[in-house]
Amino acid sequence: MTGSGLLARARQRAGLTQEQLATRAGTSRTAVSAYEHGRKSPTLDTAERLLAAMAFEFATEPVLSFKKIKGRRGRIFVVPIRLPRLPANEALGRVVLPVHLNWTQPGRAFDCADRDDRSRLYELVLTEGRPSDVRRLIDGVLLADLWNELVLPREVRAAWEPLIRHAGP
Repeated sequence: MTGSGLLARARQRAGLTQEQLATRAGTSRTAVSAYEHGRKSPTLDTAERLLAAMAFEFATEPVLSFKKIKGRRGRIFVVPIRLPRLPANEALGRVVLPVHLNWTQPGRAFDCADRDDRSRLYELVLTEGRPSDVRRLIDGVLLADLWNELVLPREVRAAWEPLIRHAGP
């Protein structure tokens, strides 16, 4: 994610308008807009001040990288090196999957707060997903909770199993 994308996403997650953020951070709305659209780059101190005004802070996380696994008939699927985590509102929100994940029911909304919907979504993403799909849609804790109920191809289950075992008791 770009720096401008980080600020815009944090502001949206905080439920603030650009004007509200500017007032809290002691800057102008036009400056906030310029930072969010990449026309201007804030210094690290300014970015920290903006994030603090939204009740966020910088944090470091290891990059979530992926292994490509070749399945039967040459099919490739991806497995992360560690389980991803999502903020609760994203992990339990409503999602419409892109067509490459759900071509049989395009436009169908999945309610991730509903266990059955989340199970079906996770089955699709683990079987058909790209790294960006896994990052955006899979929460490792919720996946581990559903693991024994998911209907997955044997090779997909075998590839993800070590991550699940490592996460559990």
